Amino acid sequence: MVISMERWRGKVAIVTGASAGIGAAVAKQLVEEGLQVVGLARRSERVEELAKKLQSKKGKLHAVKADISKEEDILNAFKWTSDNLGPVHILVNNAGIIQQTNLTEGDTEKWKRVLDTNVMGLCIATREAVKVMKSNKIDGHIIHINSVGGHGVPNFPGLNVYPASKHAVTALTETLRQELNHLGLKIKITSVSPGGVDTEIAQTNNFEITPQIVEAMKQMPRLRTKMPMLESEDVADSVLYVLSTPPHVQIHELMIKPVGEMF
Repeated sequence: MVISMERWRGKVAIVTGASAGIGAAVAKQLVEEGLQVVGLARRSERVEELAKKLQSKKGKLHAVKADISKEEDILNAFKWTSDNLGPVHILVNNAGIIQQTNLTEGDTEKWKRVLDTNVMGLCIATREAVKVMKSNKIDGHIIHINSVGGHGVPNFPGLNVYPASKHAVTALTETLRQELNHLGLKIKITSVSPGGVDTEIAQTNNFEITPQIVEAMKQMPRLRTKMPMLESEDVADSVLYVLSTPPHVQIHELMIKPVGEMF
């Protein structure tokens, strides 16, 4: 199997949640490979800062302000992309949040925010990407940034609806694969499921380590020492790997964990 990004050079990619962490790392590597990358984020100024650092690279990063939990923002972002850069060839559904609450006494609005971003936003962005790819006869690639929490429930305090949202991503990946097959489309769909990643998701989404969580963590022996973690760049490398496969090869699920992963 020949691994190459050549066929994607000069093409358009959309990366959601591109302001930090995995999204920023993916956007950076795609730009370095010569793609025109649209980075969607609520904090679009951070995408703009990254774009300035990448000005000497083969491709270019374009910052577009968008909240993935809002359908209008997603529709506007896809329209901007088509009008200014052309049809999208790659979509990386990376945006995801976790909120500090629980299931037994949970905050309904926080549950909704997680599901609107992690599930509904992903579905809407995917739908819009498939529309563009289908109408332009593009054999594109859609990548969902999933989680090991989409294949099991980590024994970790405070996760509430987050694992359920990622289990939905696992099901949506297979459902979309079947739909694309029925439609006779050669658009690829891949779920990339990392273990623990050292990102800003907790700090930027109102997930704080409360005294209750600290106490619960003390009861978990393997958490008394530092947990092994992946870096955002490790996940970005995985995204480029699945994109680099030949047109007839589809990596449906790629799970990556740090050595010593506890989950």
